[in-house]
Amino acid sequence: MDVSVVICTYSFDMFDAFSESVESILDQTYDDIELIIVIDGNDELYEQVVEEYGDLESVRIHLNEENVGLSASRNNALEYVTGDVVALIDDDAVADPHWIEELISVYERRDAIAAGGRMVADWVAGKPDFLPEEFYWLIGVTYKGFAEPGEEVRNTFGSNISFKRSVLEELGGFEPAVGRQGDNKLQAHETEFCARMQREYGQGVIYNPDAIVEHKVFDFRTDKWWLGKRAFWQGYSKRALEVLVPETTTDEESAFLRQLLFKFIPDRIKGLLLSPSTPKLKQFVTLLLLTGLVGAGYIYGLTKW
Repeated sequence: MDVSVVICTYSFDMFDAFSESVESILDQTYDDIELIIVIDGNDELYEQVVEEYGDLESVRIHLNEENVGLSASRNNALEYVTGDVVALIDDDAVADPHWIEELISVYERRDAIAAGGRMVADWVAGKPDFLPEEFYWLIGVTYKGFAEPGEEVRNTFGSNISFKRSVLEELGGFEPAVGRQGDNKLQAHETEFCARMQREYGQGVIYNPDAIVEHKVFDFRTDKWWLGKRAFWQGYSKRALEVLVPETTTDEESAFLRQLLFKFIPDRIKGLLLSPSTPKLKQFVTLLLLTGLVGAGYIYGLTKW
């Protein structure tokens, strides 16, 4: 089974991290891999990437004439992929050497149309003592209580997910209006695509926690103001998704909310009472604040969508 791995990048500021990401793909234990690199509207960066990797037979490099954002860049990559499976990773993430091998094992064992893995944190700026594991999803890291091994979920993170190429092509790729580009507030374009996939095929993404990608958590991602804004716009994006894909299931969000209300919060209160500490108190307060901001974002989305 041939695999096409897609990495999109746009800024020289990310070049060192991007290079680590590329090298992690070139060092995979799985043999049948091609790497598709999309440079999003940066001619100088394109020239640098061509100089570094253009001579490698397994690497293909494409330049968008202008900055079009992550969703459209990944769609452009679909014009060049040849693999049976298309795997996505971000330019600030590093794949475990067995990443593709583990993803492909899902397709070989099960009648899967999509497979994804676990995101772990590389605390570039140090691990903050106030951020609860329940909200690691805000920084692109698999959160506490996400899913069981082999469980079918709506989606995993967009930096550790793969699809059969035929599925991506039949559904027309990702929605360009959703995803990172400039001041665009709509997040999680992979969620929107997976919701359409689930509607069309009645199947989701098979989760394999042994397919590991390490996500760099830079200092801005541990800034409290940034986290608060991200929580708000995540709530907003959940509402937008309900409108863009009306049949979207909210089972995962509902399950997370139940865990939050009936397990995580009670467990944290119990922990504070039995063994109080400043970090535990900080995390409990942060958990409550972030929950409120996600809810506020969703309510704001009701007025806009």
